[in-house]
Amino acid sequence: MAIAAAEEQGRKLNKYLTFTLGDEEYGLEILKVREIIGLMEITNVPRMPNFVRGVINLRGKVIPVIDLRQKFGMERADDTKETCIIVVDLDGLLMGIVVDKVSEVLDIQEQDIEETPTFGVSVDTEFIMGIGKAKGKIVIVLDIRRVLTAEEIKIISKTEKETGMK
Repeated sequence: MAIAAAEEQGRKLNKYLTFTLGDEEYGLEILKVREIIGLMEITNVPRMPNFVRGVINLRGKVIPVIDLRQKFGMERADDTKETCIIVVDLDGLLMGIVVDKVSEVLDIQEQDIEETPTFGVSVDTEFIMGIGKAKGKIVIVLDIRRVLTAEEIKIISKTEKETGMK
């Protein structure tokens, strides 16, 4: 039984949920994804960074939601019927990320992920695990745990506690 579970875990390690922001395709490890939900009412929380849309109540649990476009310095886009929230697990902290559209789950082998190119010292690419190639597409593979800084996570998790709906 344990061998079968370990083999299943190994197969999942190369799986990435892909989504789009603008014209770019991004991917994140499927093991970090809890669920994908349609856009729902997001309660604004005052004095948050501009990329924090607010919080949602997901089955009685308050979850902070960030706008990945804003976090990446992209222009804000109008929400569409394809806009959705990917709920991810950041080492025990559940967080929603708003994306333009979820694409598919891709199997990207380790040898098909190249190191992140160097863009110079002023460009922070620490949150990018690499550039993946699958099905003739280029996918920017994110380390979702590093998209937010430790300070930002601290601010957001404090907000989650202050809402009292945990």
